[in-house]
Order: sequence, then C-alpha cells, then structure tokens
Amino acid sequence: MNNNYQSEVLEKWGKTDAYKEYSEKASGYTEEKYSSLADGMNDIFAEFAVCRKNSEKPDCEKVQSLVKKLQNFITENYYTCTKEILSGLGQIYVLDERFKNNIDKHADGTAEYAGSAIRFYCE
Repeated sequence: MNNNYQSEVLEKWGKTDAYKEYSEKASGYTEEKYSSLADGMNDIFAEFAVCRKNSEKPDCEKVQSLVKKLQNFITENYYTCTKEILSGLGQIYVLDERFKNNIDKHADGTAEYAGSAIRFYCE
C-alpha cells in the first residue's frame, strides 16, 4: 500500500472486517504483486473507457458484466467486495478527486461512467 495513504486508510477502515481480510491477503504481497494488481485495475477501467467511447449504456449487459469483473477482481485480490462496499467504491471513484483523476486518465468521464454502472449494478 502506498505509504502516503496508509494512515488515512487505517483511520477510515482499519477496524473493518474488510480491512482485516485485506491485511491477511496482502501480508505476502511484493512490490511486483502490487504493481500487477494496479495494472489489473487499470485494465478494467480502460475497458470502462472503451465502453463509454462506444456509447454503451451503463446498465447494458456488457457494462454490467464489467462491473462484476471489477467486483470479482477486488474480492480475489483484496477483500470480499459486497454490493454495499462496491456501491461505496463507486461513489469514491467519482467524489474523491484522487480516484477520479486517476480513472479519468483513461478518458475524461470514465470515473462518472463507471460510477453510474456500479450504482445500477448495486440497486
């Protein structure tokens, strides 16, 4: 985990079951593993950008399967990503400028698009 954000993460989520699960899973992660995981997340958001560019609706089957892919990726590599957690992440992706700017590197509006797709998926 990036040390710049570690204290913020601990303050907000350090006492949650999801964080405990993450700590156990990530205890053996190397820098290479973290880099690989970041690449995996970036690949998923790049797919969201392509769907947006192709005018796929956030609620269409293709985009909804991409949301499921994101949820599965998080569950497999970090912590059990329930719909409640995923919904919160979707909001963070849009409202937290750090996440929004990183996701929008794929194409302007990708964070909002992914957030809309996640919101539909979780409803």
